[in-house]
Amino acid sequence: MSHEDERPEHRLRRELPEEVAASASSEAPVPGERAVSGVTGRQRLVQGLWPPRVSRAQLIVAVLLFGLGFGLAVQVASNSNSDSALRGARQEDLVRILDELDDRTQRLEDEKQGLQKQRDELENSSDQAEEARKQTAEKEKQLGILAGTVAAQGPGITMTIDDTKGTVEADMLLDAIQELRAAGAEAIQVNGVRVVANTYLSDSDKSVSVDGNKINAPYRFKVIGKPQDLEPALNIPGGVVQTLEKEQATVTVGRSAKIVVDALRAAKQPDYARSSSR
Repeated sequence: MSHEDERPEHRLRRELPEEVAASASSEAPVPGERAVSGVTGRQRLVQGLWPPRVSRAQLIVAVLLFGLGFGLAVQVASNSNSDSALRGARQEDLVRILDELDDRTQRLEDEKQGLQKQRDELENSSDQAEEARKQTAEKEKQLGILAGTVAAQGPGITMTIDDTKGTVEADMLLDAIQELRAAGAEAIQVNGVRVVANTYLSDSDKSVSVDGNKINAPYRFKVIGKPQDLEPALNIPGGVVQTLEKEQATVTVGRSAKIVVDALRAAKQPDYARSSSR
């Protein structure tokens, strides 16, 4: 080796390439790191989403949302069915339904006004005790009419069912009674038998029995109530009158300004129930 090679600057030039090579080798990527950098963004997104990591709170919220959605779907389906039924109805049926709703609303409004009037009379009466006795007596009469223990009179209708073929059964007469009650009937009498809340009908030897009293055709109904509500309720399409006529029975319905229901029921003393004042 020459003296020039031993000089410091020459020795630095000779060692510099080796240091650069060592530095380059130390900065070379590790094989594992090169593999990671090769994963695409879509693959990392898939790895983050699957398999799903669901907490207990998230699961509960999902179940509640599912229940809410199911309930809303059922409600929407139900409303759709009702709307479809109304869309398929005839104009006369829709008018009748609206009239019945208006009549029931008016009856409820009248009842509300009557109760408010009673309250006002009690509050404003100088002798509240006497006014309370009067109202109690009036209420007793009203309850007696409903219970069938007192006679009643007022506007209403009569209905006669002539069953020459013997095809009318107890359930058909019961349907008529239920329809009349729904239309606002306040007192009903069938062939001399008063109909009350616990009245029952049954078939008996090709005739009908009302509360154990056998009655024969023709069946005569005397009903007290608003005639404008009672008669249409019987004549609705597919209602009482049409059903009886399909059984070859003849039905006659007439309005009257005065109907007298004078068949009475004996007041029955309850066996177990007693009045309770609090």
